[in-house]
Amino acid sequence: MCRWLAYSGSPVRLDDLLYKPANSLVMQSKHSRLGVETTNGDGFGVGWYGTEPTPGVFHSTEPAWHDRNLRELAAQASSRRVFAHIRATTGTAIQQTNCHPFRHGKWLWMHNGVLGGFPQVKRDLAMAVDPGLYPEIEGSTDSEMFFYLALTFGLEQDPRAAVAEAVGFIEDAGQRRGVEHPVQMTVAATDGETTWAFRYSSERNSRSLFVSSDVAALQAQYPEHELLGKLSDDSRLVVSEPLGDLYGAWQEVPEATCVVVRGGEQEQYPFEPAAPAVAAV
Repeated sequence: MCRWLAYSGSPVRLDDLLYKPANSLVMQSKHSRLGVETTNGDGFGVGWYGTEPTPGVFHSTEPAWHDRNLRELAAQASSRRVFAHIRATTGTAIQQTNCHPFRHGKWLWMHNGVLGGFPQVKRDLAMAVDPGLYPEIEGSTDSEMFFYLALTFGLEQDPRAAVAEAVGFIEDAGQRRGVEHPVQMTVAATDGETTWAFRYSSERNSRSLFVSSDVAALQAQYPEHELLGKLSDDSRLVVSEPLGDLYGAWQEVPEATCVVVRGGEQEQYPFEPAAPAVAAV
């Protein structure tokens, strides 16, 4: 399927996240350890926040390991908050508009997983998207449709509740169409200040998700580590799979959980779908 990372904290260059770690995201694009597919070469994307209220995004259909423009960008650009995603398509076209992260205003969104039976439920889901938002959908993926459903259900006001209602709606639509397991997901969303990450699947066997441990403790444990030495105490990473093998650096996110990262604070909450206010037809 896909691999992704969500970083927040002190400003870091993109290559510190994408290239330098032993199991960097670019390395995972060729040799994923925990993904469904070993290779995630169907495009990539990076989103980051700079001086403007709207985040920048860079998408490419090239494999991440092969794109010279990504290496040039990563060597120069730095940010306090970065979303990065490498794609393994589940059937939709390899094109820039299908690359994550997706953007709406100040929001970024990315997804690893699949909406089961998407061709069968696509019309039901599309008809539920707010008519004012629907024209913004540019690609053909289930992930982007999921994003716009979450926006429709109030992502900008209450992300946890909105994603719970979107998942509930998708499950209801899938079950009505005979789909056994409608949702498989790890999802990340941010408004530039807070990151919300979700691990959930209808079959209760979700794709992997990890959060980084306390940076100050890791710096004390590994005083010579180059990247750790650059990070402030409030720096946090949420990742599909660990970027390295440092003992104690990563904690697996439990099944059916929402992680909220705000500054140096990191909280976890149980996650369950909410019954949709309006059932899929």
